[in-house]
Amino acid sequence: MCPRPARQPPVSVEFLGSFPKRLPAPELPEVAIAGRSNVGKSSAINTLLVRKRAARVSKTPGRTQAINLFRIDHRFTLADLPGYGFARVPDAVQHQWKALVEGYLGTRETLRLVVCLVDARHGPQKNDLALLSGLRAAGLHYRVVATKVDKLTRNKRKGTLTKLARGLGEDKLVPFSSLSKEGVDRVWELIDAAVKG
Repeated sequence: MCPRPARQPPVSVEFLGSFPKRLPAPELPEVAIAGRSNVGKSSAINTLLVRKRAARVSKTPGRTQAINLFRIDHRFTLADLPGYGFARVPDAVQHQWKALVEGYLGTRETLRLVVCLVDARHGPQKNDLALLSGLRAAGLHYRVVATKVDKLTRNKRKGTLTKLARGLGEDKLVPFSSLSKEGVDRVWELIDAAVKG
């Protein structure tokens, strides 16, 4: 049996803008990428889109302070949500981000999937648990993706991911690495299924 070919990368990736407050009216199904600051969100987006600079990568957590929208192949819109949980950001800014993200998640009728990124190397974080609890309460479709799995040793990987999934209250996680490209096809399968449905 021949191995299944990898999914073809998007042909068209159009940056629609960065929106710190009001977003444009939705036209297509939407998929949101959410996660803590420094979880590797921008790197994951660039890896999924096979673009070096679709999302801005920074070594300084908390750079994304607005919702960035991308139109992908004229099929759906990808929403890059501001990272949460960065302690060095002033409280007023954190509250502004929280209101922006909660407003988006609570009112965007075309939202089909929230891809929640968590760092595979760390146990469940309070902010991750709060986000997942909110998504469950709102009845939103989501999947949890564990980033940076390439940084786990082979001996510790299975136990670490199992413990993380259990702590988050999830049956399983999607292992993902921007470096090795592990999990890219699986995340695309989830996105494709969500925007088709």
